[in-house]
Amino acid sequence: MTTLLYSMLCLSAVVGLVATVVRAIGYARAPLHLRWELYPVPHEAPDRVAHGGSYFEQSNWWNRPAHFNLRGELTAMVAEMLFLKALREFNLRLWWRSFPFHFGLYLLIATAVLVLAAAVATVFTPAVMAGALGTVIHLLYRLTGVAGLVLTLAGAAGLLHRRLTDNDLKTYTTPGDLFNLGLFIVALGLLAAGYAFRPVGAPDVLSLVVGLLTWNTAIQVPGLLTAGLLMSALLAAYIPFTHMSHFVGKYFTYHAVRWDDRVNRRGGSIERTLAEYLTFRPTWAAPHVTADGVRTWADVVTTNPAKGPKR
Repeated sequence: MTTLLYSMLCLSAVVGLVATVVRAIGYARAPLHLRWELYPVPHEAPDRVAHGGSYFEQSNWWNRPAHFNLRGELTAMVAEMLFLKALREFNLRLWWRSFPFHFGLYLLIATAVLVLAAAVATVFTPAVMAGALGTVIHLLYRLTGVAGLVLTLAGAAGLLHRRLTDNDLKTYTTPGDLFNLGLFIVALGLLAAGYAFRPVGAPDVLSLVVGLLTWNTAIQVPGLLTAGLLMSALLAAYIPFTHMSHFVGKYFTYHAVRWDDRVNRRGGSIERTLAEYLTFRPTWAAPHVTADGVRTWADVVTTNPAKGPKR
């Protein structure tokens, strides 16, 4: 059983990682998006961000060097990624449920990183884990692990309750949404119960990861904990194949849509890309667009829909 557990943990990690990378590559290769140009764009100069301005408001802006404020962009990214700033501002009721769920997941990811680091140190540099640094790492991953499980479970339960009881949200709720939240509750609930109620002498999380790294199949993992680990591993592999992979898409939504204020210069990469798009032959069902798969985008966009295509 231990061999099967190790194999499933490794396989799920590989599947989840590869699927996430493939998803990211798919977003990166997607066609150029219509820009929103919603200001302020955080990588603008701070004085313009303060009033929602843009470098386009300068006279002769095309002759001026572009200014990229990395600190401003990173500040905006951290506030949105870690604390769901926009959701808190525009939908506080939902934020109280969504924030614990997402922040709990971040803590669980941090726990996995800390435990993996501790396991590697235990195998290769055991003296490090025997000292003060090891004590700090042990304390950290225990705190982040417990807090992460509690917050994620509470957030998932809160989101599930909201989707089941809020009449406005029911319109946008699919069976898949309910299944995904239920899967989080079951998987992490089993993991928490299996770890909390493991018998005396059963391996702790660090012993399990050390055993995995050294492929020590002599370790005996209790049945409930095994079930929790397997369900959690399958959940990690499953997430990138669902709309929950928005953690990948969100980066591109901001950087390639909301914050993309690059200039379309003559002979530049944007112009070349758009010129290529004009040769595409779209197929849309709406008859007034006359996108029949034969006419190019250039034909479509130069046609007056009220008059139809030129004969």
